[in-house]
Amino acid sequence: MSSRVEQQLQAISRRFRPLLQDGTRPLEFIGRVAAELPALFRNGMRQRDLRYYLDLCGVQALPIVVLICLLMGMVMAVNGQIQFSKLGQEIFVADAVGLIVLKELGPLMVAMVMTGWAGSAFAAEVGTMKLDEQISALETMGIRPESFLVFPKLAAMLISMPILTIFGDAAGILGGMIIGVTSMKIPPVAYWTRTLEALDITTFVLGAAKSIPFALLITFAGCYCGFNAANNSQGVGRGATKAVVCSIFLIVVADVFITVLYSFIGY
Repeated sequence: MSSRVEQQLQAISRRFRPLLQDGTRPLEFIGRVAAELPALFRNGMRQRDLRYYLDLCGVQALPIVVLICLLMGMVMAVNGQIQFSKLGQEIFVADAVGLIVLKELGPLMVAMVMTGWAGSAFAAEVGTMKLDEQISALETMGIRPESFLVFPKLAAMLISMPILTIFGDAAGILGGMIIGVTSMKIPPVAYWTRTLEALDITTFVLGAAKSIPFALLITFAGCYCGFNAANNSQGVGRGATKAVVCSIFLIVVADVFITVLYSFIGY
């Protein structure tokens, strides 16, 4: 009887072992990257790689970020007009659009765009290098691939994401103003003045600060999925898809926790 129970427990453990391994591997990956921080501070990183990823994650991503945030601001203004017009208070659309863009949708939409723009690119790039055995070649030369491949991407994202969030916030507010001026016939000066009255610098800073953990999550998820992609072309594609899905999930979870944290301090 005891042997039968033992066999059942062993069967259960074999089933759950892959799940435990999948849960600990990301932590191991983050630990390997963190272990290379002292070497990064001593030796620095390749400036050419940093400039390349700044261009990829910043300059090239700016037009699509601005366009999407502009359209989201217009969508919010249209829906706000429908509700506030029932009360005859269309001017409050400026309050709603400004607060929602700065506190939530601005950083969140930028993070979603960068998940597809940069996170999938990171996973595909690292997965392709693994497929071509370039990562093995780096290890043979005594170069830690975690520091060589992750840090330039991470630094570029940490620099680009707050800047893109600022542009996204401005584009979202502008989109709301376009609807307010053209559809609701609110004078531009009145709309802008109302927006400034509803917002303050703390709201702007706290919203932009969300881009820092979002950048960390997108970079680590993309690189981790690339390093763990299967050694075939289908594996690289699945790694890129997995990077996008994981990044979106982690960003939403992080946004919930940050929003709850902000609520405790009155924002």
